[in-house]
Amino acid sequence: MNSKSSDGRILMTGASRGGSYLNRELSLLDFNRRVLAMAEDHSIPLLERLRYLCIVSSNLDEFFEVRLASLLAQHRIGGSETALPAALAATMNLAAQHAHAIVARQYELLNTEILPQLSRHGIHLLRHSERTPEQRAWVKAYFETKVRPLLTPIGLDPAHPFPQVVNKSLNFIIELSGKDAFGRDSGIAILRAPRVLPRVIRLPEEVTQKGVAYCLLSSIIHSHIEDLFPGREVISYSQFRVTRNSDLWVDEEEVKNLRQALQGELHSRQFGFAVRLEVARSCPKHLSRFLLEQFSIDPDHLYEVDGPVNMVRLNQLVSDVKRPELFFPGFMPGMPAAMVNSDIFATLQHQDVLLYHPYQSFEPVIDFLREAAEDPDVVAIKQTIYRTGINSTLMESLILAAQRGKEVTVVLELMARFDEETNINWAERLERAGAQVVYGVVGLKTHAKLALVLRREHGELRYYAHLGTGNYHPSTSKLYTDFGLLTANPALTSDVNEVFLHLTSLAKPRELQQLWLAPFTMHKAMLRAIRNEAAIARQGRPGRIIAKMNSLTDETIIRALYAASQAGVKIDLIVRGACALHPGVKGQSENITVRSVIGRFLEHSRIYYFRNDLEHDVYLASADWMNRNLFRRIEVAFPVLDKTLKKRVIQEGLNPYLKDNVNAWELGADGVYRKRKPRGKQAHFCAQQFLARTLGLPAAT
Repeated sequence: MNSKSSDGRILMTGASRGGSYLNRELSLLDFNRRVLAMAEDHSIPLLERLRYLCIVSSNLDEFFEVRLASLLAQHRIGGSETALPAALAATMNLAAQHAHAIVARQYELLNTEILPQLSRHGIHLLRHSERTPEQRAWVKAYFETKVRPLLTPIGLDPAHPFPQVVNKSLNFIIELSGKDAFGRDSGIAILRAPRVLPRVIRLPEEVTQKGVAYCLLSSIIHSHIEDLFPGREVISYSQFRVTRNSDLWVDEEEVKNLRQALQGELHSRQFGFAVRLEVARSCPKHLSRFLLEQFSIDPDHLYEVDGPVNMVRLNQLVSDVKRPELFFPGFMPGMPAAMVNSDIFATLQHQDVLLYHPYQSFEPVIDFLREAAEDPDVVAIKQTIYRTGINSTLMESLILAAQRGKEVTVVLELMARFDEETNINWAERLERAGAQVVYGVVGLKTHAKLALVLRREHGELRYYAHLGTGNYHPSTSKLYTDFGLLTANPALTSDVNEVFLHLTSLAKPRELQQLWLAPFTMHKAMLRAIRNEAAIARQGRPGRIIAKMNSLTDETIIRALYAASQAGVKIDLIVRGACALHPGVKGQSENITVRSVIGRFLEHSRIYYFRNDLEHDVYLASADWMNRNLFRRIEVAFPVLDKTLKKRVIQEGLNPYLKDNVNAWELGADGVYRKRKPRGKQAHFCAQQFLARTLGLPAAT
């Protein structure tokens, strides 16, 4: 069931299994509803609201491509579907209801609030009926010179069966009257929009009356679709878009060369089995039924939308507009005092440096590797890479180091979803430069964030390391909240070296002194720390756990948290996305609170705090509390040993989020997330604004 808030917005309710666990799929959709609430928030700058609409669309694409597709794939044998179990069928039905509600609200916001307000600010996204004669003439010329030469309509007949439709591509279905040029009844044609053309086109100033004007490629094709079929009448038509299963599968036990096998699989991702169909709201029912049959899609997964079928493409408009007042205020990341005009290696010989991105700059990490590449005393660099982007100064430093004869070893994860091709390209460049590239452990994704520099000092090798919670990706480091630790502490760096030896040699790792390593020790160590707090509470002393992560779905961890709650441990969980733990249930989890913070920056850091009789154990990690992270990935959790830095993590990474009453949502015992608001005379407090103000620098004017 769904309920409505006081302002009419739909609230999602999580489905529970026996009252102990909330449904993961519905929890993911709940998360997207919270993101959508940012687009509903009138206090947020207008183009940022549009950006949130695009983020929701992108998230839903991945939900269908990966999560829903993986569930359906379990019940497909030889390309055909078997009957879904009742529980799964019920989940699919609820997921469809929730997804439809989200999509309907998205387009309602776009059409009734975002676009009209943009127009009032002089930013116009014009439909055909809204264009002036001059604009129509320009659009027609653009169609004739830039679009039409790239179009290939395919009339369906026995010689021209339904064409292959690429995953998430823009297409049109057209119904035609009469006979074709050969006297045959071919009443349906399919047209694919060229992928090489932008989806949002800016009209020149000479045909724009006020402000700036844009039109969509889909609108341009709509306006001139009849020109493609001279001598025939276009009865009806619609844009459409198909979402397909995009989870790559490679039998890593069988393949001889993972990179080559993966390159072969990348193309097939475009043509996996279909899971969702999007059409224009005006699409005739018989045409949408025809498409559903062609793609074997359940009618529950038909989405009729009032606007572009791929809202993500409106990001092009957001990027093109240069109106600072319609965006969040400018922000400059701060720099730790120890890193200002300093020799990084000299600094780390005396102290560890903690970085909190994006409030603090990612530049020290880039400088760490750049200086390692250029320093003649550095003899080797080892690094893990999961995601790093197409253009990366960090990767260029590794290539430079290899070219200069240093021993460079990169554990590069080829199976990082949707970044496979980028990582393959980096692997080839690294190898050409002379670096040793390995692809981790067969069957396990290497998700740990580690870099190790070996430097010759006074005739001996000294280790320097960076350990982080986020990817080595300079772009996302400006948008995601993550912690990174630069250290020369032998207690940590010797463990980091052991992890690299394990990843490259595939030998069993030695017993690590400080790091928790998945899939070997992390899960047991997490359970041991949780159970220790429960034991302390049973003895009458305060037990306390605060944990921050992206997702919480591992049932053994959840059961341990329930047991700790029942023992009297006070537990606060800050879980941005999917959460299967059911808080606030009497006799089970009444001492557990769950909140989700959705704001300007994407909360990505993983922090695990255990009071442990005033030892205040703090771990930072690459891993969420999910089965896949704890058992099917190489992950690392590392302690913050320096007391000053430990205090910083608690005061900056945890406490502000527990205090937040602006961007925080609380999960109730009824499975519903509700926006947290100031109570009584309590002042508004936004964790992200507080951290940007205290750690960042004033924006450049």
